[in-house]
Amino acid sequence: MAEELRPGTLYVVATPIGNLGDISRRAADILAGVDLIAAEDTRTTKVLLDHLSIHTRMLSYFSYNENRRIPEIIGALKEGKRVAVVSDAGTPGVSDPAFRIIRACIDEKLEVVPIPGAAAFLQALIVSGLPFDRFVFEGFLPLKKGRTTKLDQIAAETRTVVFYESPHRILKTLSDLQPRLAGRKIAVSRELTKKFEETFRGTVEEAIAFFSGRKILGEFVIVIGPAS
Repeated sequence: MAEELRPGTLYVVATPIGNLGDISRRAADILAGVDLIAAEDTRTTKVLLDHLSIHTRMLSYFSYNENRRIPEIIGALKEGKRVAVVSDAGTPGVSDPAFRIIRACIDEKLEVVPIPGAAAFLQALIVSGLPFDRFVFEGFLPLKKGRTTKLDQIAAETRTVVFYESPHRILKTLSDLQPRLAGRKIAVSRELTKKFEETFRGTVEEAIAFFSGRKILGEFVIVIGPAS
């Protein structure tokens, strides 16, 4: 039996990171039962909703319109509407704009309910073969300002480090890491849960050789073993 949704509540709904079969029954019930879905990319979310035969109204909510959308969403919640927030894929608030609407709801004393599910960084940690009893998640690395400092901090980190990278920057990031890691073990995963899922395990030098000279597709997760 589907749970009764509470009015004036924001549901933070995790969605599959690739394979649509990974959606939980509870998440599907929430998406079908709320009055509004705030989606980072409505086109991506529509694919999921069509797969589930769900027709809930959507509202775009992403980093470039969040200042305008947050008051709208807060207003809907104060009217007693039930709202779900979803990211492109995975758990909202992990390297996406959902954090700000969650924070705004807390500040307004509105209820926030997490609906758990996948997060790409956690799946990459699990399959990396590297220790993850203690780890640090860095999201996306800085592109320019602060990048060198961050790379040096990662090289000195005594916990396993995990972060995201885009396909067009993966080789540059691996090259930037190479002189700092001195043969440390890493794992690089892409397309997790999808048809062409792949995880490379080895050194940075070996990873550069593996990904060079081939078409690079998919979002990447890099996992770096701890410094001795």
